[in-house]
Amino acid sequence: MKFSIPNILSFLRLALIPFIVVAFYLPIQNSALITTILFIIASLTDWFDGFLARKLKQITKFGAFIDPVADKLVVVSALVLIIDHYHTLWITIPALTMIGREIIISALREWMADIGKRSNVAVSWAGKLKTSLQMVSLTFLLWHPNLYVTIFGYVTFYFAMILTYWSMFQYLRAAKKDLMDPEHHDY
Repeated sequence: MKFSIPNILSFLRLALIPFIVVAFYLPIQNSALITTILFIIASLTDWFDGFLARKLKQITKFGAFIDPVADKLVVVSALVLIIDHYHTLWITIPALTMIGREIIISALREWMADIGKRSNVAVSWAGKLKTSLQMVSLTFLLWHPNLYVTIFGYVTFYFAMILTYWSMFQYLRAAKKDLMDPEHHDY
């Protein structure tokens, strides 16, 4: 495997996860700010690795694998942290919904790839917008310096939840024919 700049950025995103978690739990006054800065850096690497892979013509099979894995692990880690911080069903239920969606769509993509139809569930604009809104909302919910920032975080979080459902239903609709085909069942 050749280490390209985009793949290095994906690995950096993965490597930042423990630092984000440690910063979150630091018993210091600025732990939320440090956590947020690390999360923003991780989020920016998500955008840059894809951009650079296309620009530098360094798109690889490994990069196509590791990029979404790193993205999902950063987001899921942040979701778990905000569940811990807010201790409320108004955060916990949407966060668990988002985590569940990631598992469902990952399994769907793997299954569709197994039957040779992976392109039917390729990343959509709704999925990309969902990820962007998640990262924005998580930034504000991790930071939470005042009530206004927290409220903005909640509002964008709920928009991200709506897009979570919307994009999931789009993917499931795209795969419906294959999911309902009795010839594809192993049971």
